[in-house]
Amino acid sequence: MRIAIASDHAALELKAALVQWLGEAGHEVSDLGPHDASSVDYPDYGYKLAQAIASGDAERGIALCGSGIGISIAVNRNPACRCALVSEPLSARLSREHNDANVIAMGARLIGIEMAKACLDAFLSTPFGGDRHQRRVDKLSNPVLS
Repeated sequence: MRIAIASDHAALELKAALVQWLGEAGHEVSDLGPHDASSVDYPDYGYKLAQAIASGDAERGIALCGSGIGISIAVNRNPACRCALVSEPLSARLSREHNDANVIAMGARLIGIEMAKACLDAFLSTPFGGDRHQRRVDKLSNPVLS
């Protein structure tokens, strides 16, 4: 699978571990940065990741920052992205099965490397359930106020 990953400086160590792990699992991983510990702004990297998903350069995305919250908000500004902030495998699985999430967000200050791997494993191995969920997912990119 083609996977893009981006973070801020707070998640640099987690990103590096996940890039290595995903590569060893046979995925094509595009590390969108940052590449050193200099302080950066998470929205810049969230937008870069969202563009990789929207353009089709990546099938799935991984967004990381200290809490996972800020970068997930940035990614979700792009209507082509459905980014789910998760901290355990059940949420990761349901984000795919029910919401057809194409980006997963995690907080490096809140989740350990092994739990992050477990979340990613669930996220990457779970197909979208379709059926009754499709109508709801369609509305996520086309909001209509009632």
